[in-house]
Amino acid sequence: MEYRRFGKTGWDVSEVSLGTWQLGGGWEGRFDDAIADRVLNEAIDSGVNFLDTADVYSGGKSEAAVGRVVRRRSERVYVGTKCGRRLQPHTAETYTPEALRGFVEDSLRNSGLECLDLIQLHCPPADVYYRPEIFELFDRLRDEGKIAFMGVSVEKVEEALKAIEYPNVCTVQIIFNMFRLRPSERFFPLAAERDIGVIVRVPLASGLLSGKLSASTSFAKDDHRHFNREGAAFDKGETFSGVPLEVGLEAVEELKERLGGSAPLVQLALRWILMFDEVSCVIPGTTKSEQLQSNLAAAELPRLSAAQMQAVQAVYDRHIRPLVHQLW
Repeated sequence: MEYRRFGKTGWDVSEVSLGTWQLGGGWEGRFDDAIADRVLNEAIDSGVNFLDTADVYSGGKSEAAVGRVVRRRSERVYVGTKCGRRLQPHTAETYTPEALRGFVEDSLRNSGLECLDLIQLHCPPADVYYRPEIFELFDRLRDEGKIAFMGVSVEKVEEALKAIEYPNVCTVQIIFNMFRLRPSERFFPLAAERDIGVIVRVPLASGLLSGKLSASTSFAKDDHRHFNREGAAFDKGETFSGVPLEVGLEAVEELKERLGGSAPLVQLALRWILMFDEVSCVIPGTTKSEQLQSNLAAAELPRLSAAQMQAVQAVYDRHIRPLVHQLW
C-alpha cells in the first residue's frame, strides 16, 4: 500500500481507502455486523488506514461498526464521518450550530470514539457555504477536543471552491471519475495550492465503470440506481455520476476498446484517479473480499500511458461532457 499526504491534517493516508456506505446497503435499511467487521478488518489488514462513514449510513450502524473495529485495532486508523443530512427538511435554514453540535455528539456516542478524526459537512445546500457561523462551530469543537479536523463533502465544484476559503476546512470529498472530469480542471489546482486533502468518492460511477453492468441489469427497489436516476431522493449526480445509463453503457464499451485488456476496467478506473497527484485517497466501497482485494490491487498497476489518458479524455468529450460537465 502506498500512502499520500492528507492536506493540512499532516496525516499520510492509504491512497486506496474504504467508503462504508455499502456496508449497510444504503443510507437506511439492512445492516450485517458480521459482514461489516470482516470487510473493515480485512481492509486494515491490507494497509487501509482511512475509513469514511456518516451518521445517516444505516441510521448510525455504520459509524458504530467502524468505531468498534478501530477501537480493537492496534494500528492507527483514521476515521472520517459526516453530519447534516439528518436535517429534515434538508435546507440551508435548518443548518444551525446547535443542530450540528448535536450530530457531532451523536457520532461520538455511535462510534465510541473520544475524538472524531475528521468531521465533514455532508453535502449541505449551497447557501450554507456562505454562513461563517457554521464553520466557526468546528473551531470550538476542536478546542473542546471533540474533533481533530473538519472538511466538507460537496456535490459541485463551486461549493468546493467556496468551502476552502475557510481556513479550518482541511479536506474536500468530491465525485471524480472517468465520467466526472471537471474537478481536475477547476478545483484540483487550487486544492494543491491551499494544501487541501482530496477524498474521491463514487469512483466507479455507481458501478458503471466496473464494466459489469448492461442494459438488462436490474436493481432492487431500495437501490439508488433504481430510484434516484433523476434525483428523486438526493442529487442525481450521486447516481451514475448523473450520466443516463444508456449513454454510460455506450461510453464504457468504447473505454474497454480504447484502453485494451491490460487490466479489468474497474482497476483501470481506480488507477486513472490515482494518476492525479492532488488526490489524497479514493474510497470505493464493497461488501465482498474479492472486490476489496481487486480495488486495492488497482494501486499496484503501472501508471497509465499518455495514450490511455488521452483515450479517457476523448471518450468523455464525446459521450459525457455535453450532458454533465456544466452541472457539477
